[in-house]
Amino acid sequence: MKIAVMPGDGIGHEVTAQAVKVLKAVVGHTQPLELVEAAIGQAGIDAAGDPLPAATSEIARKADAILFGSAGMPGDEAIPFMMRPGASLLRLRKELGLFANFRPAFLFPELLGASTLKPEVVEGLDLMILRELTGDVYFGEPRGSGINAMGEREAFNTMRYSEPEIERVAHVAFRTARSRQRRLCSVDKANVLEVMQLWREVVTRVGRDYPDVELTHLFVDAAAMQLMRAPKQFDVIVTGNIFGDILSDAAAMLTGSIGMLPSASLAAGSFGLYEPVHGTAPDIAGKNLANPLASILSLAMMLRLSFDQPDNAERVERAVRRVLADGLRTGDIYQSGCTRVGTEEMGAAVVAAMNAR
Repeated sequence: MKIAVMPGDGIGHEVTAQAVKVLKAVVGHTQPLELVEAAIGQAGIDAAGDPLPAATSEIARKADAILFGSAGMPGDEAIPFMMRPGASLLRLRKELGLFANFRPAFLFPELLGASTLKPEVVEGLDLMILRELTGDVYFGEPRGSGINAMGEREAFNTMRYSEPEIERVAHVAFRTARSRQRRLCSVDKANVLEVMQLWREVVTRVGRDYPDVELTHLFVDAAAMQLMRAPKQFDVIVTGNIFGDILSDAAAMLTGSIGMLPSASLAAGSFGLYEPVHGTAPDIAGKNLANPLASILSLAMMLRLSFDQPDNAERVERAVRRVLADGLRTGDIYQSGCTRVGTEEMGAAVVAAMNAR
């Protein structure tokens, strides 16, 4: 198991450190484990003058999987795109062909009171958002800014998808739905955007190869409303890059905290990048306040999807459930009557729960 560890910026270092502790505990001495740390984001600029140094890209290409923390710093928007710490992750996704982003949104029973929605709306929530990750407006050309013919400042980005890009993520979506409840909702904006008309047409055509999966379509605004109104109606949602970015963060809050949710970004094979959904949270970085459970659960996804170790993945997930059942909470999910702990204490508790099996 050769894993590139990229803590990145902000709380990325703290939460990734806890995931690494859990990884070492679950794998133990049963198989060779090689961890290679690499700088990315502001750490990459500090180390090599580039948010995605060439050495980091090389380490990533030689790894079996990547454990990622977070990247980006306040003021990113004022920096040219290629030099933004936060853009390092987008560049890495594109370089490695990580086109399929899995973002589960599930609610642990112990955290039912942490959601701002009524318990009956979110109890038993378990859905998967599959976000296409290497196309759309984030990567479309042309892009830029300048002065138009009227002498006014303007900026522009291009939403663009090719048929093969849509096809490959659609196949992943249907296969994912087939392994769950066989229901797939494709989210687009086909009533306004030509690129989304192509999206709907291609997803519908691919769906004919999966007659056992029920396919529905929703416009993105309706999907956002339905996620808040009745989220349990969804099993798998597939959508483009920008819509998936927004909807998956909204779905994360159904669970009570974005600090609880993992993600996986996969290439065509088993290679993937695994990261918590949350950002760098610089306001709490270095204070032992961050919730490491999303990073630890991302590790569980890595064990399952890149290393075909479902038993070890379940060991990690059971340990997370155990510490929650024991009443341990970081500040973002704290409830009256529970025990507030820090980042390191939560990580240690997961390791202890796993060893006590």
